[in-house]
Amino acid sequence: MRENFLPFSKPSISEADINAIADVLRSGWITTGPHNAEFERQVCNKTGCAHAVALASATAGMHLLLKALNIGPGDEVITPSMTWVSTPNLITLAGAKAVFVDVDRDTLMTSRKLIESHITERTKLIVPVHFAGAPADMDPIRSLARERGIALAEDAAHAIGTEYKDVPIGKTGTCIFSFHPIKNITTGEGGMFCTDDPALADRIRQLKFHGLGVDAYDRTTHGRAPQAQVIEPGYKYNMTDISAVLGLRQLSRLDAFNQRRMELAIRYRERLEEIDELLPLADPPYPHKHAWHLFIVRVDIDKAGINRDAFMALLKERNVGTGLHFRAAHLQKYYQEAAKMQQESLPATAWNSERICSLPLFPDMTDRDVDDVIEAIKDVLKD
Repeated sequence: MRENFLPFSKPSISEADINAIADVLRSGWITTGPHNAEFERQVCNKTGCAHAVALASATAGMHLLLKALNIGPGDEVITPSMTWVSTPNLITLAGAKAVFVDVDRDTLMTSRKLIESHITERTKLIVPVHFAGAPADMDPIRSLARERGIALAEDAAHAIGTEYKDVPIGKTGTCIFSFHPIKNITTGEGGMFCTDDPALADRIRQLKFHGLGVDAYDRTTHGRAPQAQVIEPGYKYNMTDISAVLGLRQLSRLDAFNQRRMELAIRYRERLEEIDELLPLADPPYPHKHAWHLFIVRVDIDKAGINRDAFMALLKERNVGTGLHFRAAHLQKYYQEAAKMQQESLPATAWNSERICSLPLFPDMTDRDVDDVIEAIKDVLKD
C-alpha cells in the first residue's frame, strides 16, 4: 500500500506562479486590471474565440448568460442530467425549468437525437456538456439550434484545450470554461465566457460588474472611468488580477499539462485491460482532441461484488483518492421531487450515476502513481 495519500486531483503550481502572484500583490493593483485584460486576450489567442470575458467562476458565466438571454418563468432550458448541479440550480433560480436529457452510455455525451425530442415551444436555450475533456458532437446540435431558433451555449468546464474536428472548443459559438482548482488550468476560482457574438459579449461585460456601461478595467483609461453610469442592475462577478496572473501562467503550460494527462490516461488504459470489473469511458467516434480532464471508470457491480461507493471507500483506505463526476442531477433529492423523475426516465444517465468513479489524474503524477492506483484497485477487488 502507498505510504502517502494520492489525491484525486492536485493543481500544478510552480514557484514562478507563486512569485507572479506575489508581484501582483506588491503592485497595489490586485483586483480587475491589466492581467485580466491580458488573460482574456491570451484565451482568445489560444481558442480562436472572438470575445472572452474573465469571471469569478463558470457558474457566474451561466448566471449571466441566463440573465442576458432574459430566461425566466415559463421558459425551459435543455441540458444533460449528467452534469454538475450548478447549471440546473441556476436555471431553477431564474424561475425557468431544467429539462434533463440522456447521454450515450459509454461516452457520457448527449446528442441531437436525444435533445430533439425534448424541445417544446418554451425551449429557450440548449446547454450540451463536453464531458471529461472530450467534446460533444456539436455540428448536429448546432444545426438543430439554428433550425429551431434556439440559443445554444456549450458547457466547456471540462474542455480547455479540447478540439472538435480540428477546431478548438471556444472558437465557434458561445461556451463557458471553468478554472476551478481541479481543472486542467486553474485561477484558484474563476471562469471564462467565450463567444463570437459581440453584442452578447458586451452584455456579459456589463452585467458582470454592477451593470456599468464600461468594464471594471479599460485599456485606454487604465481603470474604470469615475463617471461610468449604471445601464441596468448587474452583479459582482469580475475576476481579480491575483487570479488572472495565475491563469496566464497556467495557460502558457496548458499544452504540456494536457500532454502529460494524455500519457497518464494511456497508461491507465493499458493497465486497466487487466481488470474486468471496471469499464473506462469510450472515445467519441468523431474526430477530436481529448484534454483528459478526468479519467473515468464505471464499476461493474455484478463482477466486482461491491458497489461504487464501497469501491471508493476501500481505495481511500489504501491511500488512493477518487472523485464522483457526477451523481445525476435528476436523481438529486430536490430535482427528483420537483420534477418527479425516476431512474428509468434517463436510463443511460441513471446507469452511470450508480457506477461512475474518477481515478486520480493530474500532471504532477508519476507513472508509478498510476501503477499504485492499479495495484490498489486489484487489492480492493481480489476478495
